Amino acid sequence: MGTLFLIFLLSLAIHSPPSSSTSDSLSLSRGSSLSVEKPEDVLVSADGVFTAGFHQVGNNSFCFAIWFTEPSSSDHYQNRTIVWMANRDQPVNGKRSKLSLLQNGNLILSDAGQSNVWATTTTSLSPVHLTLQNSGNLVLQKSDHFVLWQSFEFPTDTLLPHQPLTRNTILVSMRSQSNFSSGFYKLFFDNDNLLRLLYDGLQTSSVYWFEPWLAGQDAGRSTDNSSRIAVLDSLGNFTSSDKYTLMAADYGAKSQRRLTVDSDGNVRLYSRKKPGDKWAVSGQVISDPCKIHGVCGVNSVCSYDPGHGRKCSCIPGYSLINHTDWNYGCEPQYNYTCTKGESTFFKLSKLEFFGYDYGYFTNYTYEDCENLCLKLCNCKGFQYSRIPGRPTYSCYPKTVLLNGYRSPSFFGDLYLRVPKNHLLSYQKPQEEYRLNCIGTVVGLDRNYVKTSVTGSVKFLLWFACGVGGFEIICILLVLGLLRGTRPNSNEDMQGYVLAATGFKRFSYGELKKATRGFSEEIGRGAGGIVYKGVLADQRVAAIKMLNGADPGEAEFLGEANTIGKLNHMHLIEMWGFCSEGKHRLLVYEYMEHGSLAQNLSSNVLDWEKRFEIAVGTAKGLAYLHEECLEWVLHCDVKPQNILLDSNYQPKVADFGLSKLFNRGGLKNSSFSRIRGTRGYIAPEWVYNLPITSKVDVYSYGIVVLEMVTGKNPTIGVDAIDGEQRRLIMWVREKVNGTTDIASRMGEIIDPSFEGNYDVKKMEILLEVALHCVEEDKDARPTMSQVVETLLQLEKDESQ
Repeated sequence: MGTLFLIFLLSLAIHSPPSSSTSDSLSLSRGSSLSVEKPEDVLVSADGVFTAGFHQVGNNSFCFAIWFTEPSSSDHYQNRTIVWMANRDQPVNGKRSKLSLLQNGNLILSDAGQSNVWATTTTSLSPVHLTLQNSGNLVLQKSDHFVLWQSFEFPTDTLLPHQPLTRNTILVSMRSQSNFSSGFYKLFFDNDNLLRLLYDGLQTSSVYWFEPWLAGQDAGRSTDNSSRIAVLDSLGNFTSSDKYTLMAADYGAKSQRRLTVDSDGNVRLYSRKKPGDKWAVSGQVISDPCKIHGVCGVNSVCSYDPGHGRKCSCIPGYSLINHTDWNYGCEPQYNYTCTKGESTFFKLSKLEFFGYDYGYFTNYTYEDCENLCLKLCNCKGFQYSRIPGRPTYSCYPKTVLLNGYRSPSFFGDLYLRVPKNHLLSYQKPQEEYRLNCIGTVVGLDRNYVKTSVTGSVKFLLWFACGVGGFEIICILLVLGLLRGTRPNSNEDMQGYVLAATGFKRFSYGELKKATRGFSEEIGRGAGGIVYKGVLADQRVAAIKMLNGADPGEAEFLGEANTIGKLNHMHLIEMWGFCSEGKHRLLVYEYMEHGSLAQNLSSNVLDWEKRFEIAVGTAKGLAYLHEECLEWVLHCDVKPQNILLDSNYQPKVADFGLSKLFNRGGLKNSSFSRIRGTRGYIAPEWVYNLPITSKVDVYSYGIVVLEMVTGKNPTIGVDAIDGEQRRLIMWVREKVNGTTDIASRMGEIIDPSFEGNYDVKKMEILLEVALHCVEEDKDARPTMSQVVETLLQLEKDESQ
């Protein structure tokens, strides 16, 4: 004990033991590290083209990155062309941070010696080394050249020649030209095997390339090839498995090349003939930058002049919210109420806003459209336009004014809703706004003080640590013998977690092995990617790797614990989870027949199976809403989240971590942003109304309509809820004006049934669906009432 006391006293004088940074510039070996405080601590490719090391991104903020060694001008540091970053969203301190290759084969990035902000989570008993290849690929491999990890499999915003973009990788733009953190634009392969661009903004998200209203064939793309791979070759040709090609203007020339998702949402090919030259744009995906969603934020207009570039401006009566960032958009300078007679409209010519329509109304007069908007408190204005060559006009009431741009060729105008008493103010010239550029990300506000100590004190400390460590080992061994267990048993800890939560906590290594390195993808959504795996006990599992905002350890464990206790025959069973470092994974039972979405397009699901799926899904949702200890809102009910077992019995999936509530806590619930999938979301999300369990009821109704009619409500979506209205309105037009719905069923029912279905059951299913998708949430039934209605029908028929 005296030795331990001496260690404590000496530790007050010295904050940490000395560490060494060793690198030969070509490789990093086991037990060595690169220090943020030593600019010479870098890895260089053998041909000298690429360098890997710490790059400063802000005041006292650094990221470990790879860049082209030769800058594009004489200002060496500021003009580095960064092609990859390990910790773009979590910079480390400028003192005592380092990249270390541990003895166990794990490569970690530690922040000032206090915590690990990034790791490869690799292990190896044999020697390993880290090298930067001539391709720009940072590779961790064994002496036999077996690759444990490589940066090409984890891109940030850039693809280098021969670096593949696959189903498992996504390119994410920078936040701005001077802010390296993750931005709002993503290039990825969607579930339909097509390459797409997504705007994932502060409040909304939407696909903007290729055009959302086009099918793959209409856009010259093919969904037939499921390999999902796109590659840029060294000659300047970027090709994708869906038949998309982007060829550089200088194709064939010997140049340095890269493909980047830029912070403005465009994908560009860059090239330069020799190191040190400035990069030139040799190709881009989108010619008109104003067609990129979210570029100017809400309530703003984008205009483009090839000679002067893109320009953003607020619409009349609105002012810029954040003078450093257009993504926040503009806010109204005047408030208007929904009181009758207080609003009028201000015409903005040749101005189009894409998406976020209350509905689509053809052959409407101007007065009809104006009156419709005035009746809707959430209507910000309406677009009144016609298709060239047609005499009739269409009306698009707007609930959000986003993706606005001027186009001389647009056959229509926007009529902005304004308060009458401020109409003259809207006719004044608009104030021009220039952004105040703020440079880079916020620096880390932490200081670490080194204390100068003599060599004799250091020797005494290490001697004391050695003696103290020996004493501790002896004590632990004795305790272990007395208790008949090993000290610090990992199995004991796993057992403790298992007993506390009721299901298993897996290590990341276990799940990586079970999925063979996450190689077989079976599903993908906004929440993450699902892989097929085989656990150590030979159970086949569906393993979901969560993405997006990283929940805290305590929050994740708390919610996972609650979800693990839910038990219902129509809910997917959760077997365990992983919370290790930044990794968050959920382990579920594997469903043999996949999702309802995958089966709807086939002839496998006859009317009987569909009716059973509707009943089972309703039972599962009713349990979540009303029977379990916590009230769980699913928030994303859709065919992709309804899985089918070997007997085609449904199980609701992806309810994990969606939203938990204590009983009685739903009435005043609120959410920070829209959740769910366009085509299935309830009006409450759009109108910013209180969110209750009725949002799930609405989504369920859309799913049932899809099962009954065979029509997909997401095809051709040009607004958050536009296509919902079309499907619902189409069905209601068929049944309105008749008391005998059965007589119209032949016009509504899925043609794949070929007339073979129970008219009574399909009629009841249709009535339930229409009841669930009522505009007024209070008019919708609860899920338990839905279950009762469907079961009563079965009971009546059995008597």
